[in-house]
Amino acid sequence: MLLFPQMGPLGMVMLRLVFSALILWAIARPSLRGHSGGAWGSALMLGGVLALMNGLFYLALRELPLGVTVTIEVLGPLALAVIAARTRSAWLWAGLALIGILSLGGGGWDRLTVPGVLFALGAAASWAGYILASARVGREFQKLDGLALAMAFGALLSLPFGIADAGGALLRLDLVLLGAAVAVLSSTIPYTLELIALRRLTPAVFGILMSLGPAFASVAGFVLLGQHLSPLEIVGIALVIIASAGAVWAGRDRPVQKPIA
Repeated sequence: MLLFPQMGPLGMVMLRLVFSALILWAIARPSLRGHSGGAWGSALMLGGVLALMNGLFYLALRELPLGVTVTIEVLGPLALAVIAARTRSAWLWAGLALIGILSLGGGGWDRLTVPGVLFALGAAASWAGYILASARVGREFQKLDGLALAMAFGALLSLPFGIADAGGALLRLDLVLLGAAVAVLSSTIPYTLELIALRRLTPAVFGILMSLGPAFASVAGFVLLGQHLSPLEIVGIALVIIASAGAVWAGRDRPVQKPIA
């Protein structure tokens, strides 16, 4: 969170998307020719959702505690899991994951603000849209081409808002380099792995797996930072893991569309 007060929420989003776009473009070297109108539409949609999702999340963080923000945001993937699967087992695993996430949310519910909740709910809806858009891009483009194009579009969308929010902080090389490191760890690598995963998993299963994020964060805090885990948090981690394993097991036989040749 060192960059947050210096760059502002939208400045953070801009740095993440711009550096991720540059890295992915250098790696994938996507062609601008040979793509259908539908494929271009999917890439542009993914880019727009990436900019919107990240922007709303950071705006929510300015208003709400991290645990509360993440708990509200994860409602998007869980709702998608239930809607996409349309099975009783999906309700079960999504419900277990939600209970686990609520157990991990920590304090801060007494500090809710209307703008913060609206931003977090918008991020939740955007996250569900990101999963669907990323799955489409994974089907319609080879390798990382679609993600590179989408990230470039998202970066362009974020530029005017990010520059206005960050202002003179963009002239500090140390902050810009730190932003590049954050982009690699929080955008480039995760979004790449998620695109690959969505070529092998249904959006319903993937949505429930997203609930593992807060559980991993709690475990990392315990192992790396020595943070205390309450009995309720331990139960929450167990429920999220059980829900994720159950969702993967239930969806193991569902066909997933492969990317185009």
